[in-house]
This record gives sequence, structure tokens and C-alpha cells, in this order.
Amino acid sequence: MQINHDTRCALDQSVDLLNTMADGETPDALASVADLRAYVRRNAVSDVGPLTEDDLAAVRAVRERFERVFAADDSRTAAELINALVAEAGTTPQLTDHDGYDWHVHYFAPGASVAQHLAADGGMALAFFLVSGERDRLRRCCAPDCRRAFVDLSRNRSRRYCDSRTCGNRLHVAAYRARQRESAGAARG
Repeated sequence: MQINHDTRCALDQSVDLLNTMADGETPDALASVADLRAYVRRNAVSDVGPLTEDDLAAVRAVRERFERVFAADDSRTAAELINALVAEAGTTPQLTDHDGYDWHVHYFAPGASVAQHLAADGGMALAFFLVSGERDRLRRCCAPDCRRAFVDLSRNRSRRYCDSRTCGNRLHVAAYRARQRESAGAARG
């Protein structure tokens, strides 16, 4: 699947935002304005002014909405969620060529808050995936102790883990060791 640079960045930002959510093992990684500032820096989110507690609350609300899109049972539900998200963000497409990138489209209005920025650009990136019939590429890790979000951009849609070097390898090594124990037990018995 081919996607442009901006859509990829918006998807990466959306996934990273989702993966800041607390789960059974890890605390919320978006608990303070400093955490939000680190997220904005890590994701090179452009046109962001000083951040406040209000920004933090609004970005956390956008994160919850992205979570609902990823968890949607069907495309119609996902579309309704995305439509509401981008409409409320005041989506205003405009061409721009900043930071050494050629012409591309930003969907957030000039002067938008960081939450509106993330909702507009991330919502439109998710919309492009839905329109192109690729919503099933928005996934959660299959490792039983990990529910991190990711976008499967593999050619054959076969990616199952958020990171094959961590979750994938860990599960493969555990399965290998279980087979070895089983084989050793069968040889003794």
C-alpha cells in the first residue's frame, strides 16, 4: 500500500497517541503537560504553541476517540466516528510546504489547538484508510500481554505484533522453549 508522507506521519502520530493509554501493565504516558510536550516533540507535530492543562485534556479526549475508531466493529461505525471527529476539529484543508517537505495538505485550521490539529490530520488519515478499504490494517498487537496499536503496512497484511523484535520474538522464543520442554519430557517418558 502506498501512502504519502503526511498521511504516514498522521497515522504514526495517531498510533503513538493511542499507545500512551494506560493498560494493565503501564501507566498513562500522557499524564502531564510535560508528557504532552514530549509527545509533540517526539512526533514533530508542527504549528504547536505553548501547551496547557486544557490542551492535555483535549488531546486525551482525541485519544479516546481514536481508540473508538480502532475498536469499531464495522466501517460504518468507524466512518461515523471519523466524520464527527474531523467536523468538530474544524477541518480546513490547506496546501503547505514547510520544513523541507514539498507541497502537501494540512487539514487543521490556522491557529488550531494541538488537539484540533491531531483530530483533523489523524482523522483524515484514518478516513483515507477507510475509503481505500484498508481499515483492517488498523490493528492491535496479538501478543496476549500487549494491546499496543499499529498500522499494518506489510505487503501481504500479515503483521501481527506491534514490534516483531519484541512481542513477536518473545512469543516465538516462548513457543520454542515450550516445544523443547515438551520434547524433553517425551524423551524421558
